[in-house]
Amino acid sequence: MMSDAISHLGRFGADRGRSSHARVVRELGGEIVSGRLPPGVNLPAEAELLERFGVSRTCLREALKTLSAKGLVSSKTRVGTRVLPESEWNFFDAAMLGWKAGEGFDEHFRSSLTEIRQAVEGKAAELCAVRRTPEQLAMLRQCIADMRRSGHTAQSFAEADLAFHIAIGVASGNPFIRSVAAVIEAALVASFAIGSPADDPALQEEAVIQHEVIVDAIEAHDADAARAGMLGAIHGGVTRMETNLALRAAKA
Repeated sequence: MMSDAISHLGRFGADRGRSSHARVVRELGGEIVSGRLPPGVNLPAEAELLERFGVSRTCLREALKTLSAKGLVSSKTRVGTRVLPESEWNFFDAAMLGWKAGEGFDEHFRSSLTEIRQAVEGKAAELCAVRRTPEQLAMLRQCIADMRRSGHTAQSFAEADLAFHIAIGVASGNPFIRSVAAVIEAALVASFAIGSPADDPALQEEAVIQHEVIVDAIEAHDADAARAGMLGAIHGGVTRMETNLALRAAKA
C-alpha cells in the first residue's frame, strides 16, 4: 500500500510525533487532503473539536494555526475555520505530501510530480557540473556504490536513491533546490510503492547506470550532459512505474 511505503521513508510525515498538537494536525490535515472535509466547509465548532481530541483550547488553536500555515484552512471571526481549495495548499510541505500520498497519487498528480522534478532536478544537475567540489563528487560516487550493492529491499534502495538526489541538490549550491527534497521523496514513494528496481537485479543495474551517467557528466563539468542524464533517469523511473501499473491492470 502507498501508506506503507511512506512509513519507510524518513522525512515524510514530519508531523508523526506523539504530541497532542501533532495528532490534531495529522488527523484534521488527513481528513482535509482526503476530501472527507471538502473545500468550502467549516471545521466543526471549537467545543466539538475540544471534546473529540481531548486537548486544551491552546493546543487546538495552535494546531489550527499549523494547518493554516500549510494553506489548508483559513480562520475568520464570525465565519469560523473554513477548508481552503486545493489551489491554496502548500504541496512543498513534507507532511502535506505525506497525507496526499497516504490517499494515493492519481495520474494527474504523478504527472505533476514528474514535471516539477524535470524542471528543478534538471537544473540542479546542470549547476552541479559547474559548482561541485571534489568532496561532493566523492559523495555522489558513494551514492552510486550504495545504490549498486546487492541485497537491497525496496525500502533500502529507495533510501539510497533519495540520498543521491539530495546530494545533487546540495552540490547544486542552490538552497531553494535543496529545499524541494519532499517533492523528490513523494515521487520516489509513488514509484517504489508501485514497483521497485530492487525487485529485479537487471532493473536495479539499469537504474544505477542511469544515475551513474549523471555523475560522469558532473565529473566532466558537462552541464548539458548532466541535465540530459537527470532527465533520462527521471524518465526511466516514470517508464518503470507505468509498466508496473499496466501489468497490475492486466492482472486485475
